[in-house]
Amino acid sequence: MNWHSDEIEGLVRQALAEDVGTGDATTTAIVPQGTPAKAVILARQTLVCAGLPVVENVFRALDREMRIGCLHNDGSFVEPGTELIELAGEAQAILTAERTALNFLAHLCGIATLTRRFAEQLAGTHTRIRDTRKTTPGLRVLEKYAVKTGGGSNHRFGLYDAILIKENHIAIAGGVKAALDRAHAYTSLKMPAPRAASAYDAAGLDPEVVGPGPLSVQIEVRNEAELRDALEAGAESVLLDNMTPEAAKRCVQLARSLRRDCVIEISGGVTLENVRAYAETGADFLSSGALTHSAPAANLSLLVERVA
Repeated sequence: MNWHSDEIEGLVRQALAEDVGTGDATTTAIVPQGTPAKAVILARQTLVCAGLPVVENVFRALDREMRIGCLHNDGSFVEPGTELIELAGEAQAILTAERTALNFLAHLCGIATLTRRFAEQLAGTHTRIRDTRKTTPGLRVLEKYAVKTGGGSNHRFGLYDAILIKENHIAIAGGVKAALDRAHAYTSLKMPAPRAASAYDAAGLDPEVVGPGPLSVQIEVRNEAELRDALEAGAESVLLDNMTPEAAKRCVQLARSLRRDCVIEISGGVTLENVRAYAETGADFLSSGALTHSAPAANLSLLVERVA
C-alpha cells in the first residue's frame, strides 16, 4: 500500500478542505500559533486496527514536523484503553486535524473489525468472505484495504476489471446463455483495461479476480434452473443470489456434480447470524455489502495536553 500515492494524499487534502474551509475558527481564536502539545489516540473498544498510516498523512498535512508514533500495526487486534498513536507537535495542527483523522480511522477500523467477526464465523471451512462494490464513493480504495486488513477478500475493484452478469444484463440479453455467450466472445478479444497502480496496490485485489489474463466472467443465478442453464453454457463462476441456506446448499451440490471446478459464490442477505450456515453449503466465497456499507464506526478518542 503506497500511503503517499497521489490518490491517498488527494483524499486527505479533500477531507481536510471539507472540514477546515477558510480556517479553524475555534482553534485560531483560542490557541496561539506555535503552542506545543502532545496527544494520544485511544481505542475505546475492542477493534482491529486499519488506516493508521492515513492518520499520519492527515496530521503531517498540517504540520510537517509533527512527531508521530504508531504503537500498533494495521491488522493488530487491540482491547479497550489501548493507545494506538502518539503525537507531538503544534497544538493548532493537532486540534484542527483531529476530527478528520478520527473519521478516517474510526471508519476503517470499523470495517476491519466487522470483517474479522465475519471471518471468525468461517473458521474450519474453506469458504472466504469478500466485499462488494457497495462502498462510499471516493473511498473504495481505503474501504477495500480495510476489508483485507480484517481478514476478508476483495471482489472486483470496479466495473472494468471483471465481468459480473446480473439479472438486468440477462434480461436485456434475452437469457442466461445469450448473456454468457456475449461475455465469452468479448473476453476472448479484450484484455483488462490498464489500472492505476495506486488503486490496484491499495485494494490488494485477489488473483482470482484480477490477473494478467482475460477478464474473468461470473454470472448471477437465482434458482436451480438458471444454474443449470449457466453451467451448460460454460459458466466458470456463478453467484447464487438471494437464496436461503437450504436452497444454496442444493445449488452448490448441483454445481459440484455438473462442474466440480466451477467457482461458487453466495450473495444477498449474508449476515453475521447466518454466515456460518451459508459457509456450510460448501461455497467458495460469501460476499456481503455490509462489510463496507454497514460497519459501525469504531469508538476512538484523542486526548491532548499542552507541553510546558
